[in-house]
Amino acid sequence: MNEIREWLGGLAPRERNLVYLAAALLCVAVVYFAIVLPVTSAAKQRAARVEQKSADLAWMRQVAPQVMAAAAAGGGTAGSESLVVLVDRTGREAGLGNAIRDQSPDGEHGLRLQLQGASFDVLVAWLASLQQQHGVRVETAMIGAANAPGLVNASLTLTHGAAPGP
Repeated sequence: MNEIREWLGGLAPRERNLVYLAAALLCVAVVYFAIVLPVTSAAKQRAARVEQKSADLAWMRQVAPQVMAAAAAGGGTAGSESLVVLVDRTGREAGLGNAIRDQSPDGEHGLRLQLQGASFDVLVAWLASLQQQHGVRVETAMIGAANAPGLVNASLTLTHGAAPGP
């Protein structure tokens, strides 16, 4: 510390002021990049998530009358089970309940689904069962290795109902 004081003492007053100014600018930059920038970035991410969830809620409110009418007409049978309920129920039955992280609507008959740390073999068998027994199709799938052998993280888009026309 004494060496720095001696060095500063040996500088001309104008040079010393420039060194102080540079140190102050460096402190401001460190505060900005270490505190302000991460906080604003996190706030923007949260705002985007809230906006997405608000859009999902608006969609759910829009289709709620149709769901209620379908449930009333179907009498609550398994054939009238919504895709969200079907995926949740069958996923838990297949042993994927702990791996399912997020579900959100994707269009009128679709569902976006996130899984983390799911057994690959169980996931593939479950998807085959959904397709064969319930007519649920995998529109898109992104599957990557997880932290342990045999486990994967997956992002899926599933659809239920008639296939879209050409």
